[in-house]
Amino acid sequence: MKILVTGGAGFIGSHLCRRLLSEGNELYCLDNFETGRWENIEDLRQCGRFHVIEHDVIEPISLDVEQIYNLACPASPPHYQRDPIHTAKTCFLGALNMLELAAKNGGRILQSSTSEIYGEPLVHPQPESYRGNVNPIGIRSCYDEGKRIAETLFFDHYRTLGTNIRVVRIFNTYGPAMDPEDGRVVSNFIRQAVSGQDITIYGDGSQTRCFCYIDDMVEALVRMMNNEKGFTGPVNLGNPVEITVKELAEQVIRKTGSSSRVIYCDLPADDPTRRRPDISLARQMLSWEPRVPLQEGLDKTVAYFQEIRGRF
Repeated sequence: MKILVTGGAGFIGSHLCRRLLSEGNELYCLDNFETGRWENIEDLRQCGRFHVIEHDVIEPISLDVEQIYNLACPASPPHYQRDPIHTAKTCFLGALNMLELAAKNGGRILQSSTSEIYGEPLVHPQPESYRGNVNPIGIRSCYDEGKRIAETLFFDHYRTLGTNIRVVRIFNTYGPAMDPEDGRVVSNFIRQAVSGQDITIYGDGSQTRCFCYIDDMVEALVRMMNNEKGFTGPVNLGNPVEITVKELAEQVIRKTGSSSRVIYCDLPADDPTRRRPDISLARQMLSWEPRVPLQEGLDKTVAYFQEIRGRF
């Protein structure tokens, strides 16, 4: 098939491109390289079925493709807060442009939404039916509300024009090819530990997160795109095993053999204190659940960061 992956040079996007290429597809990797990295896709550029398009999704583009995975958007707070207006435009205009391209081609499109649409959840764990508790004017709103309006666009396109959509809500994902400077908790802790720096915990460390290894996430994305049950979603994709941020820091220190100290900083505004997906729907509709335990995934991620230590 001819497949477009927007944000294809990003962390999840590059792993997805590699998977889709391995299945014999012709891949178009679209990225503006604001947060995507050339080194993530360097090995793929030798393949004649892999085409890189340097382009921003806020501008329309015409391509003859059968499937679109819309992953384009800065996804970590330091990145999406750096230019919040552009982040909001990426969420809204990017989704609209990709929907119009899918409709024009009569193809199928998958939107990568996020657990952030739940905000500071008042329901735990979070099922897809939960409508969220989001601050519409906070420093994270460009992303949180941007992803919410993107979901609105997708379902309005589906109801109005019959566009063939899929919507997934991605929870914390980690693994090799993460950007060491992206500001996410896993990459922060491992980079700091490998470099012998203090490990910074925001808040008291009691807040919880769930971490899904990248291979499991890519498998879920492909299953959702290719499901023929007429299932549009939204569907939660993530690992339901909950861990505190402090416990994660302790595990990273043990695995790296680091002498780093843990220091505590003020919790950023609107940072959720609990986050855990209810993946009952993914189990039912996609026959999917994560297979890689956190210990194994952290080992692989630590090994990657040790390998690229000279870059940070």
